Amino acid sequence: MASVTPPGLAYEVEHLPDQHRFQARVRGELAVLDYTLEDGQMVITHTGVPEAIAGRGIAGELTKVALRHARDNHYTVVPDCEYAQHFFENHTEYDDLLAP
Repeated sequence: MASVTPPGLAYEVEHLPDQHRFQARVRGELAVLDYTLEDGQMVITHTGVPEAIAGRGIAGELTKVALRHARDNHYTVVPDCEYAQHFFENHTEYDDLLAP
């Protein structure tokens, strides 16, 4: 489990490997990043943050924790959801993780 503390919020990003999910509960709301694993690739299939807690960088933190996990486990990443695609466009420091 990774602790993340953005300004004004304190929450933990939890990894649930059996469910292929990273999640964070913030102010009673559940934000998630879902993925699949296939042939050494982490496919990010869904990132969701409820409107009540949107705009606080939570999806970005979930993605960063997931990408650290991918890097630590030598996975390449396929950003299959719209948010993950946008994240990679704006964070070129993770380009080395992109699947060919």
